[in-house]
Amino acid sequence: MATYNHLLQFLIYCIIFIFMTSCGISRETTRSKTDSDTVGVSANSPVSGIEREVLSQLRSAYDDWGGAPYLLGGSSKSGVDCSAFTKSVLDEYFDIDIPRHTRDQLQAGSSVRRNSIRPGDLIFFRTDRGVLHVGLAMENGDFLHASYSSGVMISNVGERYWAGKYLGARRVI
Repeated sequence: MATYNHLLQFLIYCIIFIFMTSCGISRETTRSKTDSDTVGVSANSPVSGIEREVLSQLRSAYDDWGGAPYLLGGSSKSGVDCSAFTKSVLDEYFDIDIPRHTRDQLQAGSSVRRNSIRPGDLIFFRTDRGVLHVGLAMENGDFLHASYSSGVMISNVGERYWAGKYLGARRVI
């Protein structure tokens, strides 16, 4: 009986650990994949050539991953969580290796002020008590991420859900 109690206690700790180190759960406004033509560089946008290339790669990532379902602990197009998604995109499209977990990604690269965020920067949110969420900045407040409610999608930091949850940004590109 003692072994059973220890096993049960261990499983409970594992579940708590997974929730503490994974992505936030959110109910946000969804943006359909067909809206991708409104996201990105406009003809009058003052972005540099490097930022334009980063945006192009992020749009390609969205074309490839858009709509992939959210799966806590998942790391493939059949199911992915936010930190695995950012890790996969940065690795696959930019050949940049970052840690797997959101809390570790929060230490990667260098800190960026909110008014200096550029395409490709990691954007972090505190969605609940101790729960973190991460996405990749695009432009005009848009960010690419794996959301709990809608899978891989584009949202905007100005949306009601995200506006008060911003935590910080890190530059890894």
